[in-house]
Amino acid sequence: MRIPLWKRYFSYFKDVHLESHSSSINPALHLLLVRGRLQLCTDNSIYSFEDQYDNFYKVFEKMIAVGWRYESVLILGFAMGSIPKMLEDNFKLRLDYTGVEIDDVIIDLVSDYVVSELESSIQLVHTDASVFLDSNEETFDLICIDLFIDDVIPDQFKAVTFLQTLEQTLNPDGCVLYNMLGDYQSDKTKAELYHKDVFSKVFPQSTLFHTGTNYMLISDGGVI
Repeated sequence: MRIPLWKRYFSYFKDVHLESHSSSINPALHLLLVRGRLQLCTDNSIYSFEDQYDNFYKVFEKMIAVGWRYESVLILGFAMGSIPKMLEDNFKLRLDYTGVEIDDVIIDLVSDYVVSELESSIQLVHTDASVFLDSNEETFDLICIDLFIDDVIPDQFKAVTFLQTLEQTLNPDGCVLYNMLGDYQSDKTKAELYHKDVFSKVFPQSTLFHTGTNYMLISDGGVI
């Protein structure tokens, strides 16, 4: 769906509301134009914001600077496709993406507004991330974890067994990027303890990168 230029222009002065929906997963979903970019948010959290989704952007900036070369990307929690959008528009990368998204309303929105504008190969899968991993037989160079329901990561996606499945789904020399909250001190403490006590046990070469508002857990610290 092509957005009129006047709306994009106006969004630099005031946020433009495009659509709001309720789903069985997210009671409130709002799609806005903010400074010319699509922003998908709930009442408490931002799910996507194109290249302003700094949690991933800042990590990609560092990874690309040291010469990472990935081709196949799995995104668990695809939302409005900020990751392929920013990698295409800002870093000129055309990759092969598999995007897993549990919310059928978000699937419809990203299909309407984003997918047709991307040149990369995009395969969207409407299912729960755990269900996908249980049946998946492919491996990937890069796995991005962005599995929030509002501002909470469900416990099943923090379990050791989930991380072990991710490790088995990763190609040799591949990398996992796991997005966690890191704005408030309580969030920072939880992320630091999770990295130390759980994540690093599965990925011993991992590191923790603070993006300013979030923590990114990176399975291979050498990529940044």
